[in-house]
Amino acid sequence: MATSHDSIAGLTALALQGGGAHGAFTWGVLDRLLEESTFELEQVSGTSSGALNALALAQGWMDGGRDGARECLSDLWRRVASHTHAASWIFGSQARAGKQATQNLHRYFTPRQINPLGFNPVRQIAESLFDFDRLRENLPFPLHLAATRVRDGALVMFGPEELGIEALMASTCLPQLFEPVTIHGEVYWDGGWAGNPALEPLVHSGRTPRILVILVQPLDRAEIPATPAKIAERISELGFSSAFLRELRTLALAQGALEGAITLSWLGQRVKDLQIHIVEPGESLDAFRSGTGFNDSTSFLTALRDHGRRRAESWIADPRAHMVSGNFPLLNSGST
Repeated sequence: MATSHDSIAGLTALALQGGGAHGAFTWGVLDRLLEESTFELEQVSGTSSGALNALALAQGWMDGGRDGARECLSDLWRRVASHTHAASWIFGSQARAGKQATQNLHRYFTPRQINPLGFNPVRQIAESLFDFDRLRENLPFPLHLAATRVRDGALVMFGPEELGIEALMASTCLPQLFEPVTIHGEVYWDGGWAGNPALEPLVHSGRTPRILVILVQPLDRAEIPATPAKIAERISELGFSSAFLRELRTLALAQGALEGAITLSWLGQRVKDLQIHIVEPGESLDAFRSGTGFNDSTSFLTALRDHGRRRAESWIADPRAHMVSGNFPLLNSGST
């Protein structure tokens, strides 16, 4: 039985980053946090695989409290590991040769040509695991799923009353693999390009000052990529984290401008009081995979879960060490 830590007591809002199979790292972080009886959730924002984790968290909590949430998260990733297409195609655990062949297909063929039947394992897994009607009526805490509107690149958040299979499909729609998702006449792609994860709904509709951001890739990569594969990997990472870093920097600048102010609006006071905490893997999870030599999807996802649990333990032991502050390197570099 885990020992409760007073330092993490009280409400916390969660922002869950997306990143395919790397979302199993987030599973591990959540699994460890849910062992703490003083850890309580206010609301959750999720993008792509982060949206899947958010829904599993809420579905399980609705059915059986924090133990139910742990069980549902485990069930989600067990289904991912056991679903051939989900594990090897959608979530990037395929053999190196197969991965290269698939990437080349995306350069020359549209999703409809590659996947004419519109087969989507995410839909299969979600429809068997989540009861969206019950979730909309009995959410244990508000959920917000991020998607990117294709026509203008805008971030669109599907809130608690809009939860449904199509909202999830929009948040997880990788355009190289799937046809875009249309909802009420608007067309959407994966939320990673617009907010990965998105802090906006947690800031504007929340009350707790603590927002815990769970990332699936490190923010700081000292190694300069020198091979085509490493360059492509880093470009992908930058594309999927740039919106979050801009949002984080904007909040930091706003907090600096509000420092010392006496009379503030509700939103001004809210921004001033915010505490952004970050839990991230500390290393590239692609390197983590290749360097450890996993031979199947289940062992890889389980290893990511265990790594997430270890990183969560570090936050539980000293939350303030993970809090973004004025000396956070990515916020005070360059001109302001």
